[in-house]
Amino acid sequence: MQDVLQTTFSSRPGPHRVAVTQGSTFFLWPKKIRSQSPLYIMKFRSLLIALSWTCLLLSPCGARDVREDKPNIVVIIVDDLGIGDLGCFGNDTMRTPNIDRLAREGVQLNHHISAAAMCTPSRAALLTGRYPIRSGMVSDGGSRVVATLGSPAGLPLNETTFAALLKGQGYSTALIGKWHQGLNCDSRQDHCHHPYNYGFDYFYGMPFTLFEPCWPDPSRDTELAIASKVWLCVQLVAIAVLTAILGKLSRMIRLPWSFIFFMVLLIFLLGYFWFSSYQSRLYWDCLLMREHEITEQPMNGERAGSIMLKEAISFMERCREGPFLLLFSFLHVHMPLPTTTDFIGTSRHGLYGDNVEEMDSMVGKLLDAIDSFGVRNHTLVYFTSDHGGHLEARVGHAQLGGWNGIFKGGKGMGGWEGGIRVPGLVRWPGRLPAGKVVDEPTSLMDVFPTLAAVSGSRVPQDRVIDGQDLMPLLQGDVERSEHEFLFHYCGAFLHAARWHPKDSEAVWKVHYVTPVFQPPGAQACYETKYCQCSGKLVTYHDPPLLFDLTRDPSESTPLTPDAEPWYNAVIQTVASAVKEHERSIVPVQHQLSALNRDNTWLKPCCGLFPFCVCDKEGNTSAPGA
Repeated sequence: MQDVLQTTFSSRPGPHRVAVTQGSTFFLWPKKIRSQSPLYIMKFRSLLIALSWTCLLLSPCGARDVREDKPNIVVIIVDDLGIGDLGCFGNDTMRTPNIDRLAREGVQLNHHISAAAMCTPSRAALLTGRYPIRSGMVSDGGSRVVATLGSPAGLPLNETTFAALLKGQGYSTALIGKWHQGLNCDSRQDHCHHPYNYGFDYFYGMPFTLFEPCWPDPSRDTELAIASKVWLCVQLVAIAVLTAILGKLSRMIRLPWSFIFFMVLLIFLLGYFWFSSYQSRLYWDCLLMREHEITEQPMNGERAGSIMLKEAISFMERCREGPFLLLFSFLHVHMPLPTTTDFIGTSRHGLYGDNVEEMDSMVGKLLDAIDSFGVRNHTLVYFTSDHGGHLEARVGHAQLGGWNGIFKGGKGMGGWEGGIRVPGLVRWPGRLPAGKVVDEPTSLMDVFPTLAAVSGSRVPQDRVIDGQDLMPLLQGDVERSEHEFLFHYCGAFLHAARWHPKDSEAVWKVHYVTPVFQPPGAQACYETKYCQCSGKLVTYHDPPLLFDLTRDPSESTPLTPDAEPWYNAVIQTVASAVKEHERSIVPVQHQLSALNRDNTWLKPCCGLFPFCVCDKEGNTSAPGA
């Protein structure tokens, strides 16, 4: 036998060597067994071949045939991006050449609607193809997102995501970036709402979301340096206490119990004061994880995006034989806009513009990687934002949020178009026409059934799926959207609905509730940072406001019965559709209401609580790890 590599596994009876020759692998059994009949050996080889195929299929990124009808899938979702921020959607002052390239090479969805105007419920709808009210990812009170990693709220485990569907079809699945669908339920390490429980094989990113304390972080390096020294002091004092107690009990050391008690108290005081020093949520919510391990606490916001990009490209390279699903969930372009020095000052729109252009550069690198791995024609790429730009994000008169173009309103406004009209781009070379523009109403919820269709999956039959398969519309097989009605929620409250009659080009929009902008005359809620969903800061309209979006996309002039002959018919038709829709809603627990409260014992910790500081990306050891 030539070119044989033998490796000893064990001295126990059984197969203990491996022989590799000319691409074949088989076990070398003890001499006694090898001398038995050839039939025995043939049976063993057949069993080995079967086991080899089993291992191959179970491998997260094992070689798989990429068929034309089962493409690789890359879903790119940007955080808080305004539809007016992109060149392909009309912006001529922001440079987004890579996203514009996607539009030229694929299908552009001009009437693409988010199911919510806030991060958590919008992303839940994207993942499940269902209105957030159905899964309970809504609030009837204050916060409309998962408010902290110390909250037990999260996407219910009985919900099915598109990642779970595709995993069932043999896809390798990964989520890189922002999650914001919860983390823990009963303890800081149970990870009940971890992406692994929703069909993802791999996760690297931020389990929470960006917010102001995450960047810049001037105290981070100091805390990392101090943390290891404080932890060393705690260990030394603990050893001294243990030694003193043992010596005292064995009568080898004569120390008063009061002194030993003082040292024990010192340990508790060190822990208490260290914990109390974490007044900023930077330490508890601004963190990164790889799989189940915290890698940075607090995170380095400026370099986080670059690491996530490397993780995404590495995943695609490992799984290039396909099929794979990558959900790349940007931290860009959410406040506080952590941006690398290479992009600071490069745009015409301050820090926000810099951040958008850096995001576009990262999209370009993802697309280049797809090309370099030779899977361009076998990869469906979908690009969107979770909702409209944040108008109230500003410092003084400097705007730090997105631009929603001609559309009224923005983030947090469940009814106005600026809060829910988002960019939609889909590219699949050879299967979708390049440069096609679709003006029909579509939804982020459509991603779920669309990915199910292209992967050969079947959508769940035991629940209402609100999304529609987009492929016939994208390919040009049909000209009309399957969405006759779409309903728009602010938290748990229905604010508006749109109707696209089957026999008409019109798209009617009916508003039942609208936010009260502040200060008076403004076009956003600057005094409260986000517009409210109910109470004194909203206006209830009876009769409701009516717009025809095909004639008045900016919703500037409500129609009246005198000016619009179809006014009464539209109002009545939409009211009937709303009632039918509400009858289909099965009451479930609202995850973002009573559950959405901070709990110290649910906060993740890198190391031994409360010394929860580490930087494993920077090769800094975790205290207590």
